[in-house]
Amino acid sequence: MDAVTVMNRTEMLRRGMGRREPWDLVVIGGGASGVGVAVDAASRGYDVLLLEQHDFGKGTSSRSTKLVHGGVRYLEQGNISLVMEALKERGLLRQNAPHLVHDLAFVVPSYTWWESPFYGFGLKVYNMLSGRYRFGPTTRLSREETLERLPTIKTEGLKGGVVYYDGQFDDSRLLINLVTTAAEQGATLLNYVAVTGLHRDGEGFINGVVAVDQESGQQFDVPARAVINATGAFCDQVRQMADPAAEKLIAPSQGIHLVFERSFLPGDSAIMVPHTSDGRVMFAIPWHEHTLVGTTDVSIEDTPLEPIATEQEIDFIIETAGRYLERAPTRSDILSVFAGIRPLVRAGNGTNTAAMSREHTIHIDNSGLLTLTGGKWTTYRNMAEDCVNQAATLAQLEDRPCVTRSLSIHGSHTSTEAMGHLAVYGSDAVEIRELKYADSRLAEQLDPALPYTGAEVVWAVRHEMARTVEDVLARRTRALFLNARAAQRMAPRVAELMADELGYDASWRRAEVERFQQLAAGYLVPAIS
Repeated sequence: MDAVTVMNRTEMLRRGMGRREPWDLVVIGGGASGVGVAVDAASRGYDVLLLEQHDFGKGTSSRSTKLVHGGVRYLEQGNISLVMEALKERGLLRQNAPHLVHDLAFVVPSYTWWESPFYGFGLKVYNMLSGRYRFGPTTRLSREETLERLPTIKTEGLKGGVVYYDGQFDDSRLLINLVTTAAEQGATLLNYVAVTGLHRDGEGFINGVVAVDQESGQQFDVPARAVINATGAFCDQVRQMADPAAEKLIAPSQGIHLVFERSFLPGDSAIMVPHTSDGRVMFAIPWHEHTLVGTTDVSIEDTPLEPIATEQEIDFIIETAGRYLERAPTRSDILSVFAGIRPLVRAGNGTNTAAMSREHTIHIDNSGLLTLTGGKWTTYRNMAEDCVNQAATLAQLEDRPCVTRSLSIHGSHTSTEAMGHLAVYGSDAVEIRELKYADSRLAEQLDPALPYTGAEVVWAVRHEMARTVEDVLARRTRALFLNARAAQRMAPRVAELMADELGYDASWRRAEVERFQQLAAGYLVPAIS
């Protein structure tokens, strides 16, 4: 079964909302955790329905630092088990999605005599813990070797550095490929369907959900043997549907990233700063021919669907990056800024979010609602395996083994060098190119600043369930995250192509463009604060 067959929202809606037989599992939330659960459960042969109130990956799962890693900071904190788990999962991800996960060299520059031996030892341990899943050797660098890898690094006082290897990926592209993988395994997945209530049986246990199609407004009652809450930073809101008095599991934390031109980091290596003033690790990495710098860690009270970077966070990253780059970036150099919320699990009354564990938690309320939260992108597969094991017991399903350790993710392809920016589509890149050949208008770039073309818009609508201009420019392509002004310029053409595919009129196009322009304004930074 191919993507053309399975990724049709109309068919998914008919299949997902038209049955009276209980689903084995209903999953609430279409981020990495929820979709990972759908892949795992469907590949075991369970009947799975996933419902997402917005678009797949709208929240945290599209706003990461784009790294598949064990977590150097967690090693320093002494959390060896989490590091080893993540390093193993890093290796499995590269194995199962080679078109999206690749090795990246990270250099820790040293400006005092003790830094290279000190960090070199720790990073050698980090590499050793990865065992047979290791990516590359950890070695100390001379001053000249450091400059060769990082030609734009600040030279004054530079002594040398240490190089180690970790993984890099495109988070929302991986998520969309996981959605397709789940569908190919038999799962039903729907974006823009909100869960607004929970059903209970005669004994008070949850046995279904109330769901509303956001596009039509139609409401559905969906029966289930078990309901999984995988809504990340929003999981407490779902838990309080079941029990308004439920104590909060999540202590949310916000992190932001700034995106600059490639010229700030022109080589093939990234920079890792092991200690910033807020106790975090900071990265500057090459990503889609741009430079991405982040991140912050700020405790927050609210969990908005569209978080906004604060002036203090922006200034912090600019100031920290300026300590290490010969050409210090300024506010006017920022092409895009994006913020994400980490669903950190509360630990007592602790408020230092940087020190909170990134391990995942599975919590089962008295009502039988199973919540999966915490964790990190790298360990999504292991989180899903753990969750489905427990959900199957809760739902009294037949025990079936997990098969995702060796399950290829949709698009898996090892030879992507000749595909250019389409490499992230893996095996689908050939069909996108065929769209360009069939209609020369679809081969035209949407904006000179970015490589995206009309063919990718059409592909996103036909085969990846994109429903809005935001879906295309934020998550099917990464235009909004790379260059917000360019994305704004692209919006009218994207809306036109989508309207043609979806059968919408001029009023829909105008409304979509206006809505996207307002959204994109939050990714722009004024030159003067």
